[in-house]
Amino acid sequence: MKRSTRMFSAVVATAALVTLTAACGSDDGDSSGSTNSMPSASESMSPNDSGMMSEAFGPACADVPADGAGSLEGMSDDPVATAASNNPALSTLVTAVTKAGLVDTLNGSDEITVFAPANPAFDAIAPKDLAALLKDKEALTQVLTYHVVEGRLSPEDLAGKHMTLAGDPLEVTGSGEDFTVNSSAAVVCGNVQTANATVYIVDGVLSPMN
Repeated sequence: MKRSTRMFSAVVATAALVTLTAACGSDDGDSSGSTNSMPSASESMSPNDSGMMSEAFGPACADVPADGAGSLEGMSDDPVATAASNNPALSTLVTAVTKAGLVDTLNGSDEITVFAPANPAFDAIAPKDLAALLKDKEALTQVLTYHVVEGRLSPEDLAGKHMTLAGDPLEVTGSGEDFTVNSSAAVVCGNVQTANATVYIVDGVLSPMN
């Protein structure tokens, strides 16, 4: 498993340089001052399990549907894997989670944080390498569980090192609404609430720190 993960890490290390601009680059027109179908800050607030309101942030939140099951409000009603399946910006991630057999695991988890790579993060990986990963269930599981941390991390608690379900730590730097994971993947839509998780959509596929 570790050998497969290291092989994939090499791919991700190259892809990360591209993904830092890939996801956000496609949103240049929406990253500031956007008013077309994008909820305002106050409208982008969804209740968490304690009944408090949590505001989503980031330029890629403009890619989230304005209404329906895939909207910020709609996603708060479903467990995380189901909520992600309703968001078209996360379709490749959902495919990977399904192939790894992790849908029930994620939906059944209690209070987790998920760093969810958006579609452009996977697009930056060479197609043959991505296809090989999707066929290797063991390596795919290791990669995907590296994106999951126990407990809900609020933006105030996000910066720092956190142990993942894969058994390796990741590190988040930044503050406010500007965060980077492992110095390679930026949070492009953060603090998205689902029924059992807090989701931070990122523009890169993560690999364990060296």
